[in-house]
Amino acid sequence: MGATPTQRRRLLETGAGTRLDAFGSAEWGLLAAVALIWGSSFLFMDIGLESLRPGVVTMARVGLGAAALGLVPRARAAVAREDMPRVAFLGLIWIAVPLMLFPIAQQWIDSSVAGMLNGAVPLTTAAWSVALLRRAPGRTQLLGIAVGFAGVVAISWPELQGSRSTALGAALVVLAVALYGLSANLAVPLQQRYGALPVLLRAQLAALLIVVPFGLASLPGSRWTWDAAVAMIPLGVLGTGLAFVLMFTLVGRVGGPRGSVAIYFVPVVAIILGVVFLSEEIAPLAAFGTALVLAGAWLTSRREAPPPLSAPAVGD
Repeated sequence: MGATPTQRRRLLETGAGTRLDAFGSAEWGLLAAVALIWGSSFLFMDIGLESLRPGVVTMARVGLGAAALGLVPRARAAVAREDMPRVAFLGLIWIAVPLMLFPIAQQWIDSSVAGMLNGAVPLTTAAWSVALLRRAPGRTQLLGIAVGFAGVVAISWPELQGSRSTALGAALVVLAVALYGLSANLAVPLQQRYGALPVLLRAQLAALLIVVPFGLASLPGSRWTWDAAVAMIPLGVLGTGLAFVLMFTLVGRVGGPRGSVAIYFVPVVAIILGVVFLSEEIAPLAAFGTALVLAGAWLTSRREAPPPLSAPAVGD
């Protein structure tokens, strides 16, 4: 028997954050931690891809992330049966599919282009929020999201000169970015209902079921090295375990569009790491872009107007 219209709407349920005030120290701390972990994940991914095929890297990071969460007793708390389809769907569109799409896309697209397109996650999050909540974020928040994305483009622009990209590679990244935007919205009511840990453990286990066949199929083309194996530990435990928990907590507190601006700081972290560890120079345009990111994040973090009382909740 097919799903009823109510069940289909419930699968795409979202909501506003519990905190409408301007970001406090807790929100800025969550945002900074997410940006730091995901910004450094590219370094560990590059090390892993020197020896391991993309499918193996994805399988390792999801498996280690799920294993790390499984060690936390709170993560084994119950989740209502009626919410399990949406939890599994979240594992599909937030973890399994995007983590497979990015390494596949980078066969036809440079990482600089992929990074710039990934910066559009707050834009797709805001678009999904409008569609699901039937109302737009506040004007200040929309301005902040736009300014922040302009900053990401400015940061990426020096590396985009002469970079390669194809329509197929770009389309795969855009699809992943659209799924990230939808996921940030679907995560809000689930986090508010159960907290981050129980939902993410089950979502990552669902994702693991999907990525394992691809990982096993990629084993023959991979080779064992200690560098790659060690790099998988922080990539999985921190990048796929802890960072998702922190991001999940953030969007539950402040809503999908405001929480997703953490993505804007990922290239900023990458620049800082390049300067500190690789003695790279910062292009003037990238420095200007960093200033725009900071300005956009500050605007987005301002107090959000409460939703109108007459606004219908998705799924009602």
